[in-house]
Amino acid sequence: MTHDSERPADGVSRRKFLLTSGAIGAAGLAGCTGGGDESTDTPEPEDDVSEDSGSSGDGSDGSSGDGGDGSSGDGSSSGSEEPSLLTAEGSSTVYPISNTGASYWVSNAPPSDGEYWGSNDENTVPGWEDLGKPDMKIADYFASLYGFEPTDERSNPPFVTNVGLSHSGTGCKAVVDELVDIGNSSGPITAELDWKEEKASEEVVDHVVGRDGQPVVVSKQIYDSGVDTLTGEQIRGIYQGDITNWSEVGGPDKEIFVVGRAEGSGTDTAFRLNMLGDAKAKMDVDTRKGQNQQVRTVIGQNDNAIGYMALAFTNDSVVPIAIDFDGTVYKPDKDAEYTIFDSEYPLNRDLHMYTKISEDTPEGTDMREAAFINMFLTTFGQKIFVEGVNYIPLPTKDIKAEKDKLPDQA
Repeated sequence: MTHDSERPADGVSRRKFLLTSGAIGAAGLAGCTGGGDESTDTPEPEDDVSEDSGSSGDGSDGSSGDGGDGSSGDGSSSGSEEPSLLTAEGSSTVYPISNTGASYWVSNAPPSDGEYWGSNDENTVPGWEDLGKPDMKIADYFASLYGFEPTDERSNPPFVTNVGLSHSGTGCKAVVDELVDIGNSSGPITAELDWKEEKASEEVVDHVVGRDGQPVVVSKQIYDSGVDTLTGEQIRGIYQGDITNWSEVGGPDKEIFVVGRAEGSGTDTAFRLNMLGDAKAKMDVDTRKGQNQQVRTVIGQNDNAIGYMALAFTNDSVVPIAIDFDGTVYKPDKDAEYTIFDSEYPLNRDLHMYTKISEDTPEGTDMREAAFINMFLTTFGQKIFVEGVNYIPLPTKDIKAEKDKLPDQA
């Protein structure tokens, strides 16, 4: 993590600043792994997320430090001091949301920029009209709501954001240890860190920014052979070693290659909790992978595999199947009567951005964090950063409840 050489004014940041020999200590967060017993592969950037965004996890793209105009986090002037770099790390499931948002933020582009926004007409930018179509650049607008002075300069936001890629357990631990500002997680922190709800409420604020209809996926060859639906019991049998051949569930006479996520991954935690009934349930798998994209690769390279992953990472070679839970068949088709996009789907899960409650910030969310997180809690943010990367937007009432967790706007 990269830090400013001086601690910003009170109210800007309550994070730890690491100093080495009077200089900044830097440690790139992208590519970190932790909590997984076999997740030693270095994560690659997502295929689904633009790599020229200016906010990759290692900060080598310009997201490495100071941005802004000298205003403090509460909107007041702080002389030569600038708002500190906002850092996030964690879940590869939340990464497409967080990193795409960070790329928009760092670009600080105007809505009239058709090449960037995907439209030559600012009136068609999804959700922007609901914000009154402010004639401001994107980071300028959302930062100004929390007291930051707009720069009115492209690629120069009021403060810079930097998103690292690891997994949920690492992100939760990093935010609790105040190594990052935001811990991204696709599993609840109570399960990731084995906490009670009371401890979680004393330590962090849980900001839910979207939902994932977590699919179970199979190799294309298995899907094409006729295995397009499994029951919950069959999936449990496969992951607990009771079913070992595809012929036992109507498929070809092939051994099942069972792929799991690394222990400590929020995707693994959520799958065990929702499918197997216990976040620590024992599983019988052939391999574990630390990142969603690694699961996608290994299943795509095998003709007999099954796995579970985040919805945003499925493609033609990694096919979501329908799941029959007690007679209700949830399909990966949005037009079906019951779909994996439904809130009732048993593997549906919240996607979290955690911030730390501390002595400096007893409310748990400082102004930089609030400005950034608030961007996702708008119609615009839900359409662009959540639905836009194939996740499930929050209902209006849930967005309101999440906004209520943020400090008052300036």
